[in-house]
Amino acid sequence: MTEPQVWTLIGVFAAGLFGMLTLMSTMFVRVVRTEIGSVRTEIGSVRTEIGSVRSEIGSVRTVLSGEITSLRTEMRAEIARLDQRFDTLDRDVQAIAKRVFGADQG
Repeated sequence: MTEPQVWTLIGVFAAGLFGMLTLMSTMFVRVVRTEIGSVRTEIGSVRTEIGSVRSEIGSVRTVLSGEITSLRTEMRAEIARLDQRFDTLDRDVQAIAKRVFGADQG
């Protein structure tokens, strides 16, 4: 251990070891940064997709709102027509009942 060549070899191996550790840690940090960047890109695309889904849902709501409004209008008109028919039917049944039971004869 007193020879200068031994100390030189120890120094070369130590420098190689630290150099390799530095290289590997630098490469690892680069890979992690790249992967984080790709994850951020994916999250951005997912956000864009969510935004488009929200706009689609909004357009469907708009269409459904119009459809429901027209359906309500049609149903109200139909109910009004049925009420009129029931009123007419009720008047006819009352006239028949008066004639059958003799309420119109004096």
